[in-house]
Amino acid sequence: MNIRTMTWDDVEQVAAIEAACFGEYWSASLLEEGLARDWNLFLVTEENGCLTGYGAACVIAGEGEIQRIAVLKEFRRMGTGRKLLDALINASRERGAGAMTLEVRESNEAARNLYLSAGFQEEARRKDYYRNPTEAAVIMWNRKI
Repeated sequence: MNIRTMTWDDVEQVAAIEAACFGEYWSASLLEEGLARDWNLFLVTEENGCLTGYGAACVIAGEGEIQRIAVLKEFRRMGTGRKLLDALINASRERGAGAMTLEVRESNEAARNLYLSAGFQEEARRKDYYRNPTEAAVIMWNRKI
């Protein structure tokens, strides 16, 4: 598996990963808008020329936010999500982030455990934050990346 910076040529494949992984997914045009902004970072995982997952983060004023980590179902439980998370944290640190935050569906135990294992701590909840289905978001922070 290879991790690299997302390119404009990857947008359609990443949009397909979004649609496969999330009930409320980012469109190709939204991904293009994000890719055009300097404070955003998009990474993709690639296996035999096909994208298997991607991650998005942003760094503003010394703080990073993990915005997305998505891995196609057939490539889960192989360490891809962890490698993406570590790469996003390292790249955010290089861009000046000293702390990072994220939000995750309350029911997404696998993701919450991944984030906990990377030093994130649960600090708050946002009731009814997610739609399709409606669910609370767990706000997590790693204040020492």
